[in-house]
Amino acid sequence: MTRLQETGGVQWAGMALAFLLAVGLGGTGDLGLATVLLLLAVVVLGLLPPARRAWAWALAIAGALAWAGQALLPFAASSLPVWGAVVAIWLGAWMLVAQLAEAPRASGLLGRFQALLAPLIFGATLLWLWEVTVRALDVPRVILPAPSSIWERILRSTDVLWVDFVQTFVKGALSGYAIGVGAALVFALLVDRSDFLRRGLLPVGNFLAALPIIGTAPIFVMWFGFDWQSKAAVVVAMVFFPMLVNTVQGLAATDAMQRDLMRTYNASWGQALLRLRLPAAMPFIFNGLKISSTLALIGAIVAEFFGSPTRGMGFRISTEVGRLQLDMVWAEIAVAALAGSLFYGVIALAERGVTFWHPSQRGR
Repeated sequence: MTRLQETGGVQWAGMALAFLLAVGLGGTGDLGLATVLLLLAVVVLGLLPPARRAWAWALAIAGALAWAGQALLPFAASSLPVWGAVVAIWLGAWMLVAQLAEAPRASGLLGRFQALLAPLIFGATLLWLWEVTVRALDVPRVILPAPSSIWERILRSTDVLWVDFVQTFVKGALSGYAIGVGAALVFALLVDRSDFLRRGLLPVGNFLAALPIIGTAPIFVMWFGFDWQSKAAVVVAMVFFPMLVNTVQGLAATDAMQRDLMRTYNASWGQALLRLRLPAAMPFIFNGLKISSTLALIGAIVAEFFGSPTRGMGFRISTEVGRLQLDMVWAEIAVAALAGSLFYGVIALAERGVTFWHPSQRGR
């Protein structure tokens, strides 16, 4: 009973039951001896008391689960023993993630690695579950390709993927992001100085932000042509208003006492902006930057569905869907997801360095 009350204890109990069920139904004939022994090792390691658990314990369980999952793939079939082993591996990874998430955070580089370890294990488990499910159920490639097929296609098509990445992300998304964010910051300062603009521009901006991208994208393509300039224009329209609203809200975040103190010091509007209001607005500004980073890539890809040269992520996705080359479609999606995540991560790192004083950054 005490074991079940610990972090990950319920997952360990479910893993043990699923392992026993898989062995009882199929033995090594349906699972393979290596899979059975590795899962047995995970079950035994999960019995260690919390006081004796260290990094070696976590690495041992992670390694055993990884090897067990790899050893199970050749036996992937729609049978009860295999599904029992799949559930056991899934629950074992869940147990490890739960205990790593609750573990005290180490300092320095090890602490940063520890923060990434739990989501990495969880993501790897999802990919493995995808792979084994596609193999066991014999899902057709035109419906859902396996991650291994997608990876092979990425390796075979690196030149095409790179050209599409440069066209969509570097030229379309980044250029539109820079223009839209920069324009929003300038307009936010003007709005902050003028009540007329605050009451007149923001409602108009809200109206423009509500326009559907599938309606505005073809118009921008006709205005700016089929190359990356029209995609950048779509991105500008998508990121401008979220950035504007967050910046205006941030500039108004200081309280009356702080503003009265700056007036007591006889500070000008510019001095109060640089020394008080702009630093206080940084959490809001970075929130707008992070929201806009995801919108920029989405806008650039969707805009390419309505007109593009013979390159670009959106162009490639729409073309390969028509050819039923779903592995290439998923390869483009994977590249886009990786690029968007890295872009978001760079902004988050910059936010941590600039707004280290903010309560939201404590304990990270």
